[in-house]
Amino acid sequence: MLEVGTKAPDFELPDQNGDMHKLSDYRGKKVILYFYPKDNTPGCTKQACGFSERYPLFLEKGAIVLGVSKDSVASHKRFEEKQNLVFTILSDPQRSVIEAYDVWKEKKNYGKVSMGVVRTTYLIDEEGMIIKANDKVKAADDAENMLKELE
Repeated sequence: MLEVGTKAPDFELPDQNGDMHKLSDYRGKKVILYFYPKDNTPGCTKQACGFSERYPLFLEKGAIVLGVSKDSVASHKRFEEKQNLVFTILSDPQRSVIEAYDVWKEKKNYGKVSMGVVRTTYLIDEEGMIIKANDKVKAADDAENMLKELE
């Protein structure tokens, strides 16, 4: 996980509509950048719906939300439509941003070891600095916890 107080690596990734986004496009706003393992899985759906339901509150506080997984643009589009998501989700199938943010890790699931995305949320300030980093994310609580961080 990247350290609080370090500059967030810039990136360019496509969203669920195929439009390109750079982190630097959001200078002047706070950015909640969260990494999740897979579209349309129970935990990831809870997390995304939590952010979507509270999105107007994030905007009121001058923050935007960007979700990132290694799923394809098409998978993200299906996820957005099925869950009525109102924020941007970015596709990183090459894992370049996932690895730059140090969230591609060894995971153990029922004794089986594999590599995967560790659910992690970063809060990035208006100047592009990481001001909060959490790799112990509870999917259902993440959006509410990040709202509290903005107060």
